[in-house]
Amino acid sequence: MPFEFRVNGRIDRPVAEVFDAVVNPDQLSRYFVTLGGISGPLVAGTTVTWWGEVPIMVEEVAANERVVFRWDAMVAKGEAPYKTRVEMRFQSLDDGATMVTIAESGWHENEQGQKSSYINCEGWSQMLACMKAWLEHGINLRQGYYVSELSGKPALEPQG
Repeated sequence: MPFEFRVNGRIDRPVAEVFDAVVNPDQLSRYFVTLGGISGPLVAGTTVTWWGEVPIMVEEVAANERVVFRWDAMVAKGEAPYKTRVEMRFQSLDDGATMVTIAESGWHENEQGQKSSYINCEGWSQMLACMKAWLEHGINLRQGYYVSELSGKPALEPQG
C-alpha cells in the first residue's frame, strides 16, 4: 500500500492572495520557511532552496490553481536518496475564501517511508494552520515553535 496523504484547510482570503503566500518567498518566509530563508519564487522549471539547504524542484505552477514540486524524502541511514511529489491546489470558494489542498506521495514502502510520510503530513497540516494565522490575523505561529529555531539551526521535523 503506497504511503501518501492529502490535507486541506480553508483560508478566509481570496485565492490570488493565498496562492501568492505560497509562491512568493517574501510571504512564505513570514509564516512557514521562517529560518534559513528561501532562494527565490516558485517558478516552473526552477530549483529553489528552503531553509537555506533543502532543494525544491518546481515542476508546475498554474497561477491561482496549482503548484507541483519534488523534494528529498527523509531516508534511513544507508538508503539511497529519492524524491517525493508535493501537489498544492487552490480552489476559490463561493464566499471569497480559498480551500488549499496539499497532497504528497512517492515514499518507499518501508518503515522509513511510513515514518517520513507521517512526519510530512504533520508538517503540511501545520503549514496550513500557520498560513491561516498569518493571512487572516498577521500572526507567525512558528516563531519559537521548534527548539532548534531558538538555537538558530533549521528544523525540518519536530524535535523531541
